[in-house]
Amino acid sequence: MIMDFLRNNVIAAVVLAVVRVYVGWQWLTAGWGKAFGEFDAGGFLQGAIGNEAVQETYPTYHAFLEGFALPNADLFSFMVAWGEVAVGLGLILGVLTTAAAFFGITMNFAFLFAGTVSSNPFLVLLTIFILVAGYNAGKFGGDRWVIPALRDKVFKGKITPSDQKNQAA
Repeated sequence: MIMDFLRNNVIAAVVLAVVRVYVGWQWLTAGWGKAFGEFDAGGFLQGAIGNEAVQETYPTYHAFLEGFALPNADLFSFMVAWGEVAVGLGLILGVLTTAAAFFGITMNFAFLFAGTVSSNPFLVLLTIFILVAGYNAGKFGGDRWVIPALRDKVFKGKITPSDQKNQAA
């Protein structure tokens, strides 16, 4: 019943549009200063690597940060800054909403695993609703035109809305 409401109800689509724009604005404002200012993820990565709680609780993630992310801090600086901007724009415009929400929640969890809290848990909670709602979260946005065009051009009619409902059930 709740899944049907989130995925198909017009009122839910309106509420989700508001939630989507709010979450998108949070991402866009966080990434804008990083993308167009001086941002270096190296300090953040050093702090996460030095955090004993991260070392003990997430040893594999700690090894990833130490062995891969820190040596490539410039690449990660670029990916974080522009990833936050892209997620924000995707959510605000409602274009590829589910993909934007997925990459946003992935970054939220990466930040949480690194030992930060900030607004990440709240954004994770809101993003879960966007992900569960799927297409309905972007119904009042660019997805109204983008998703049908993708179905026609990429999938050439192989996937229909009724197929998606059957797969979700």
